[in-house]
Amino acid sequence: MSESRLVELEIKMAYQEDLVAELNQIVSSQQLQIDRLTATCELLHERIKSLSNQGGSLEIVDEVPPHY
Repeated sequence: MSESRLVELEIKMAYQEDLVAELNQIVSSQQLQIDRLTATCELLHERIKSLSNQGGSLEIVDEVPPHY
């Protein structure tokens, strides 16, 4: 294998290592965001259940808008 070919492969490998590290950081931050959103959804679900158990109505009522 020629010296220039070896240097070219080493350069490509260095770029790929940087790309993998960057993608790993992106995936990690997305997972944190997913975890936060999941926790928020669970909290909202529990809140809705507690309101429903307290006798609160979750029905949507068709009301006439005030300008009619």
